[in-house]
Amino acid sequence: MREPNEERAIADVVARLTIRYPSLDPAQIAAAVGHVHAHFESCTVRDYVPLLVERHVHRDLESLRAIPV
Repeated sequence: MREPNEERAIADVVARLTIRYPSLDPAQIAAAVGHVHAHFESCTVRDYVPLLVERHVHRDLESLRAIPV
């Protein structure tokens, strides 16, 4: 079950990633965070979920940045 603190932490993750990747659409970043966050839904220990979500999405966004356009 998600707690209000976790929801706030996930919103902070979206904000940090939006600042870090200004060339990307903030809605895409929020969707990516939501998608990864959903994968942790069944975790019983929730303390590190926001951190893990941020690391996963950051890694994914970095790999997108590495692809030449």
